[in-house]
Amino acid sequence: MDFSSIFASEALGTGILVLLGAGVVANVVLGKSKGFDGGWLLISFGWGIGVFAGVYVAYKTGGHLNPAVTIGNLFAGAEEYAPGVRVNVTTTLAYLSGQLSGAFVGACAAYVAYKRHFDEEPDEGRKLGVFSTGPAIRSYTWNFLTEVIATFVLVFVILAFGKTPSGLGPLAAALLVVGIGASLGGPTGYAINPARDLGPRIAYALLPTRRRADHALPERIPAGVGASGTDRRVVAESPGDPVSSSVKSADWSYAWVPVLGPLVGGALAGLVAQLYL
Repeated sequence: MDFSSIFASEALGTGILVLLGAGVVANVVLGKSKGFDGGWLLISFGWGIGVFAGVYVAYKTGGHLNPAVTIGNLFAGAEEYAPGVRVNVTTTLAYLSGQLSGAFVGACAAYVAYKRHFDEEPDEGRKLGVFSTGPAIRSYTWNFLTEVIATFVLVFVILAFGKTPSGLGPLAAALLVVGIGASLGGPTGYAINPARDLGPRIAYALLPTRRRADHALPERIPAGVGASGTDRRVVAESPGDPVSSSVKSADWSYAWVPVLGPLVGGALAGLVAQLYL
């Protein structure tokens, strides 16, 4: 496959993943939505179904949908990313760029689908939570380690799937994501995918999400949706320095965690897979 074919496959698959994933978060955290306050398990299952659909859409390239998965395959010593797709610099860049671009477009599509709800929502923390992850307790070192651990589980088990004759394919990956969300999603919201967090975070920074005339102090976000909708008023850079939930901020000071953490976790999974699988 050439660069453009790989790019298109991964972009379409990742776009579907993020559209459904960001969509379920919007459904749960944005006021006046029919799914409002649906809870953490609804979010976890929504992302799992997003993976299920996205992998099928990107079947030509193996449905990586995630730079951590691509890097995991690279560090595992794979000769091909998918049948007919050799591992080299060009194909690697095609995967990574397609994933990031698809995530950005998918996030924009989710915004369009929930445009009126974004207009009605006064809390910028909730809006950012639709697009990107945030910590329940901000501690960069521990947040980073959580992302490393969760992504290691994701990539290592996916690599193990390739060695077993289960035949479950995308369903197995979807259930794995649901399980990671339920078990390891609490501290950081389990980004476990650099493109899934960075692309939508860029989209949030560029989209006109902010309400023009509402200065009322919003209520706290319901418990259990912190991973994809953290209360930005209580997530501060330091004690006594709260982040106002009425001020639009993409929280770039945290953005490196859901990017580097999954990349490290994916690379470690690939190295261990070389030794074990």
